[in-house]
Amino acid sequence: FLAEGDRREPRNRCGGGCGMGHLGAFKTVEAFQVASHVVCPGRRHWPGYGTLLPSVGRRWGQTNAVREPDVGEPLSLADLAEGSYLIVALMLDAGSVCYMDATCRSLHAQNRAQIGPWCALGVRAFHGLELDRDGLFDQPIPNSNKRGGPEVGRKLARLDWKSRFLRFCSKVPMFRSPFNGREIFAVSQPDEVAYFRTRLCTDVLDEHCNHGVYLEVEVLENPDNLSMAVADFEAGGCSSVTFSPDVGAVIRERKVRDEPRKVEGAYIQPLPTMAPPSRFHGHMGLYLYKGRIAFFRRCATKAAEDCSWTLGPWEATGFVSDTSWAEGRRLTPCLAFRDEGGYHVRIVRVGTQPPIDVAPPVEERPNPERQAPTTDADGWSGFDWEAGQPEPGANPDE
Repeated sequence: FLAEGDRREPRNRCGGGCGMGHLGAFKTVEAFQVASHVVCPGRRHWPGYGTLLPSVGRRWGQTNAVREPDVGEPLSLADLAEGSYLIVALMLDAGSVCYMDATCRSLHAQNRAQIGPWCALGVRAFHGLELDRDGLFDQPIPNSNKRGGPEVGRKLARLDWKSRFLRFCSKVPMFRSPFNGREIFAVSQPDEVAYFRTRLCTDVLDEHCNHGVYLEVEVLENPDNLSMAVADFEAGGCSSVTFSPDVGAVIRERKVRDEPRKVEGAYIQPLPTMAPPSRFHGHMGLYLYKGRIAFFRRCATKAAEDCSWTLGPWEATGFVSDTSWAEGRRLTPCLAFRDEGGYHVRIVRVGTQPPIDVAPPVEERPNPERQAPTTDADGWSGFDWEAGQPEPGANPDE
């Protein structure tokens, strides 16, 4: 609408036929007024621009269009047909909706409503993500002292969706207690696990969902070893899938018993091992798409001359595992630290697309020659680990 507004600006308003490049786009309100000629039939007046009377087949902005002086009351956003504003507002991004919020109280209230743009933006941005005590973005968890039924529906209607959108923006890219933030600077004990505040909903991000969820962290300081994993512990399970970026291996584990401790699982190494004695620095990511899991890494190397860091290319494991190993429908992303020390790790991205393309799961490829990966047929090697034996790798279950 802003671009259309530039083309519809009368030439005689800029003076001397000098063109319209210096005028810029219409203000947001004026852009909606232009759009209202389509959604408000019969209202042709908008302040300061005269009335345009195009003949049949004549386009807006043609030089031979006839303009008349302003007549009647000026058209405002309130004159739009019922629902027309909200239809247009759903096409705006968050920054544009903020500008609309600042125009008047009426738009401010409409934008925050359940059918408004803030709710739609949140549904698109946080689809398939769940927060503690908040639930899914469009399915808030009711208070324990409230009953279900109509009361829940009325609560949704009264909910401030802009505040909820801002809350998700701030809380989703955070770690849980005891870290409570986007960054981790120190780990106080061995085998520490830092859980993300958000959970991945596998029943929402299933084969019918047309997008995935991608989580990325940056490792700036790493004195020992850390891994990225996804686990089903909160759903009552005892399994995890872990990516070790320095080894380039993915480990799938299940705890068989606590005393004496026993773990069984399998591993695969889709990426090469980093040259020793390097500790991993750089970026690593987790991608869940249509029930399949892929991991990413981007190694940083340190120059000997000036001690500066240089990022290499992105590498991907491909879709190495599905989610059939998990109990329940909620997976929790986490970071596993093998030893205590001074780390510096931060969450840098939560989105729907990974940094590089990944080949789709086998069942989505045209004319697949084989079925979905299995443990032995696709390079997975099994192992059983008991207390007292060398650990198979860093993971959140150990």
